[in-house]
Formats: sequence, structure tokens, C-alpha cells
Amino acid sequence: MRKPYHQPLHVFWMLACLLLLAFGCASPRTRPSSAAGHPAISRIETRGRLLVGSTGDYRPLTWRDPGTGRWEGFCIEVAERIAAELGVRAEFVRTSWPTLSADVQADPPAFDFAIGGITVTDARRKTMAMSSGYLANGKTILCRAGDAGRFRSLADIDRPDVRVMVNPGGLNEVFARGNLPHAELCVHPRNEEIPALVAEGWADAMVTEIVEAPWYVRRDPRLAAPLLGEPFTHGEIGVLMRKGQDDLMALVNDVLAKMAADGTLAALKAKHGLLPITSAGE
Repeated sequence: MRKPYHQPLHVFWMLACLLLLAFGCASPRTRPSSAAGHPAISRIETRGRLLVGSTGDYRPLTWRDPGTGRWEGFCIEVAERIAAELGVRAEFVRTSWPTLSADVQADPPAFDFAIGGITVTDARRKTMAMSSGYLANGKTILCRAGDAGRFRSLADIDRPDVRVMVNPGGLNEVFARGNLPHAELCVHPRNEEIPALVAEGWADAMVTEIVEAPWYVRRDPRLAAPLLGEPFTHGEIGVLMRKGQDDLMALVNDVLAKMAADGTLAALKAKHGLLPITSAGE
């Protein structure tokens, strides 16, 4: 008589482990996001889209082509990497510098976070949340190439006979009003139009930043940025969002840290012309 067959004990343990792996665990892309533990991430995953606010007027960080509606730029690609980590696609929402803070804090929210040339400041952190900085920045000027020798310091710009143009609502306007009280201040609503207006003589200088100025200098020989190596301020650019989204902020900071560690940020800087600049026009 044949003896009854009994599975070895270790076979049952193996089957049990396989079932646990199949049903009890999830990959990082499909991790469960309970509303209690991960409310912001859960909202984004349920929606299937990461809504990203950006001005679209600050090359080479954020740019929305007015003809095609296509978004591009260094910060745009950073946002797309964050969306990929969440397993969703990034959808960009147009905001503006004057309305940025209100849009970030709107209820219901206009978007999940904002990105694109937004400087990390204590003032913003009082009412909103900001990520770790991922790109160094600082205030400088654009001027006509023929005037490069005329502007060698902030004092050279802060004169009654100097017309300084800025875009409204952002830190460029704040800086100009706080540091150039004697200059003639001109506010123009469209940031991307100001470099050409300076080149054409409608203003003598534009308050801008060290990540934006070289993009225009390389593309327009009429322009110069004589003080690139001596920025008036020093800061970093980060991601801006409403307070109370700790789970989303932790994920954003984690993605930024990974991109810095594996060389992705460095590669994107090279791609978008954000390598160190040593002199105007270089």
C-alpha cells in the first residue's frame, strides 16, 4: 500500500512567503497612500495628475510657448521627475508673480505646488512651505552691451538718470524698490519682454537673476550682464506649496536629494545652460 504523500514543511513556508510578497507588499510607485497618513499624495494619485503652478516667463527655468502651449525649462523637468516618482503625469497651470502667493494658498487649491525660479525666503516660509534649495541664485542686472562699463556697482545703477525696469509682484520688484530709491523705476507686466526693451533703449537696466541673465546675453549680442560674478544677493531656488502637505514636501525633498546625488541635477543644468558663468556673455 502506497503511503500518503506529505509536502515538506519548507514548501509551505515558501508558498506563504510568495503570497505575502504578492498581496501584502507594494512597490514604491504603487505604495498605499491612506488619507490619514498621506493625504496630499493620496489626492494626487487619485486624480492621476500632479498639478504644478508656474509663471512660464522665466527662461531657462520655466517657459510656456505662447503658440503651442508647450512647457519647457530646467524647473519644468524637475517637476516632471517628481510626478514620475508619484506614478502620475505633470500638468502645468499658469500663474503669475503678482498672484503667486494667493494661488499657492487658494482654497480650493489652484495646484499642488509651484516651481520655476522661486527663491527660498524667510518671508515665504512664514505663510507657505518651501523645499530644500536645488539651484543657487542671486540678483544682478541686464543692460545694453555698450553700457557694460557704465554699471560696475549697485551705486552706479542707483542714480536719477538710470531707468530700471522690473516685472511686477516678485522679488525683482521688491529688490529694486528697496535698494534703488534714486533710480527711475519702470514696471513692465511681461518679464520675458523686458530684455528686448532694454536692448531697444526703453530702459537702461533690468533687475534679474544670475540664472536668467546669461540666457538672454547668449542670444542677444545687444545685451550684457557686467555684474554676474558679483551678485547683489545670494539665495537658492526651491519648490513652493501650501502648509500642511508634509507628506508631499517629504517626497519632493527626497526626489531633489536623489537628483543631486545621482547627477541628474547636474545634467539638467548643463542641458539648460546653467553651468557656472565667469564673465558676461560667456
